[in-house]
Amino acid sequence: MQPVVTVGLDGTPESLAAARWAADEAEKRELALRLLHAWPLLAPEPTRVPAEVDQNYWAKRLVQTASSELQARHPGLSVLENLVAGDAQHALLQAASESEMTVLGSRGLEPVESYFLGDVSMPVVARAERPVVLVRAETAEDGTPPASASHVVVALKLHGSSDDLLDFAFRTAAARGVPLLAVHGRTVPLHARVPWGVDHDVSEELTRDAQKQLSKALHPWREKYPQVDVSDSIRLTSPAKAVVQNAQSAALLVVGRRKHRPGTGPHLGPVAQAAIHHGQCPVAVVPHD
Repeated sequence: MQPVVTVGLDGTPESLAAARWAADEAEKRELALRLLHAWPLLAPEPTRVPAEVDQNYWAKRLVQTASSELQARHPGLSVLENLVAGDAQHALLQAASESEMTVLGSRGLEPVESYFLGDVSMPVVARAERPVVLVRAETAEDGTPPASASHVVVALKLHGSSDDLLDFAFRTAAARGVPLLAVHGRTVPLHARVPWGVDHDVSEELTRDAQKQLSKALHPWREKYPQVDVSDSIRLTSPAKAVVQNAQSAALLVVGRRKHRPGTGPHLGPVAQAAIHHGQCPVAVVPHD
């Protein structure tokens, strides 16, 4: 199967915004776009049945309408229409294992700007073997971020491997031709706190140590993607807070999660949770070892 970006469609404005974002990303990466709609009541494909008695009519119309719009916007893009008779969560997880990335719509809550992750989205984000991108409906009309959103942000922990995370972030920045900002937040230990704030000597030592580790982690990727303009931000605050604050004007926020281990339940760490619920831009959750 050719490399694809898969988007889950359900007819909501959120899924249509996700489809527009996915089409833009697929075109930039020179990949095909797969529009997936899963419906347990999908019937075997009838032959020569009029629309008024075809129980698959609305499912087919949903996908075909989105396909027509996206092909008009991206004439050179290969768009695949995929109707699946089955559970949406299972279908999306299967599709995610076959895709470069899976893109899902996320529903904003009023009045607090947040993400609503339903019965389908959360398990897909937590269990998918490859990156999943969540896109708000509150984007530009064509599904892209505002014009001021001109960079990709990646959140780094600096312990353990970050290769999968950095590979996705650098490839995305390179495909978009935009800068990359690597963000690391580090909580100040209790012994470094003084009545007027943080001990200056300790804060400088923590920052130097983090800068050294961050530079080491980024070095091979700077060499692999010399065309990407890379900067970094180190903040002595909670990693979740540092990431959300730095991503306010980003085109995409990239965060990691540990791959699902046999015998353990799916889990999203505090940084991924904060990004999903409070990020102001599309969020890519990348599984890694």
